[in-house]
Amino acid sequence: MARRSPQPDGPPPPPTVQKIRIRYAKRGRLRFTSHRDVARVFERAVRRASLPVAFSAGFSPHPRISWMGAAPTGVASEAEYVEIGLTEVLDAGDVGRRLDGALPPDLDVLEAVEAGSGALADRLEASVWRLALPGVGDVTAAVGAFLAADELPVIRRTKDGERTLDARAAVLVLRPAGTEVTVTGSPCAILEAVVRHTTPVVRPDDVLTALRAVAALELDAPMVATRLAQGPLLWGEDDAAGGVADPLEADRTDQVAGRGVGVATGSA
Repeated sequence: MARRSPQPDGPPPPPTVQKIRIRYAKRGRLRFTSHRDVARVFERAVRRASLPVAFSAGFSPHPRISWMGAAPTGVASEAEYVEIGLTEVLDAGDVGRRLDGALPPDLDVLEAVEAGSGALADRLEASVWRLALPGVGDVTAAVGAFLAADELPVIRRTKDGERTLDARAAVLVLRPAGTEVTVTGSPCAILEAVVRHTTPVVRPDDVLTALRAVAALELDAPMVATRLAQGPLLWGEDDAAGGVADPLEADRTDQVAGRGVGVATGSA
């Protein structure tokens, strides 16, 4: 019996000659969209924008689109990242504008740069989160109790059963960031958190579960979590300085040095 060739007949697909790294936002009602559905929307948008996306070889070719640090379903984000491989060298600004025009509202391309050296995924060390807690006023005591704990185990339900993780270990910074008033007139405490990317990832709802455990917080409505940034950690003398650096800065540096083709800023 003849052995099946590991590759289909015919010429191989065109190679990847350029990679474009894109920062995009997930806003409004689209925060409830799963990452799998977001990926499908992006693939359709790439086709509508007529971008020369590269494909893998083999019997089931797929577009060369790589995702990094995708936010969980139910949260908004101003700092999602995707890398797209192209078979032609294009201006990064044009790629960003064309893709932004093909995406639905609330999925907005904020920046597009040509990939420089180094893996983007390696730069995404932590995230800065804004956590809005409807119905909660003063959170000073709750934050103090959280930070004073050595560990705060929380249980996450997965398709493989329950899994216990330590929500405290991943949180480098947790601080009150003011109070707003909801549409119903009740207070809404705002927290800012810097959370290191661990395995498994500690999510905003894990932080809320731990806060409830140490302070018995009662919310009037579901928490609204927004990722403000993700990237390399900024460190002070003793601890995290309170934020992350821009993960695309190294790519911009490569462009200035003559190894890139452009930067684009899209919808704000």
